[in-house]
Amino acid sequence: MTSSLNLGSPAPSIKVQNWLHGNPLSTFQLGNIYVVEFFSTTCGNCGPELSDLAKLNKKFTDTGVEFIGIAASEEAATADDARAQVDASITKSLPNTNIRIGSDHSGEMDEDWLKPSLSLVPTVFVVDRDGRIAFIGDPVMLEDVLPKVIDGSWRASAEAKNAEEERIAKGEARAAQIVS
Repeated sequence: MTSSLNLGSPAPSIKVQNWLHGNPLSTFQLGNIYVVEFFSTTCGNCGPELSDLAKLNKKFTDTGVEFIGIAASEEAATADDARAQVDASITKSLPNTNIRIGSDHSGEMDEDWLKPSLSLVPTVFVVDRDGRIAFIGDPVMLEDVLPKVIDGSWRASAEAKNAEEERIAKGEARAAQIVS
């Protein structure tokens, strides 16, 4: 299995059933930068990652970067149950957040974003001003990567290419383990 959503790929659209915080968004506006973090309320690492995302949102508030959280891997019987889980978790961990938070129980976001990029939650995607994927990876790396995406130096850098190669190698190794 190979990664088909990579550095430089056009960003897929956002397809969520419920927007729990913020106005709905389905397409990325050219000229803007977006940070899209995929999480799950059942993921042990996702709560702290969302808190870090909120801190970065405050740090980069004057740069025009938009931060979005997407719950795309919820383990719940129904879409209503998934929405309630996400809403309760966000209310507890991110009170007063101004980050857009969406919930997708249909699996479309997983199919369009996570699976083609060989990624699991928590994973962050940075969409650059051209509407292309500038970064896919660990949310911890955002503090270093985001300023370079903002100034336009990231996507063509050796650092970006190395991070992308490492991400793909890890994803392919994980996919091979699952298949065997």
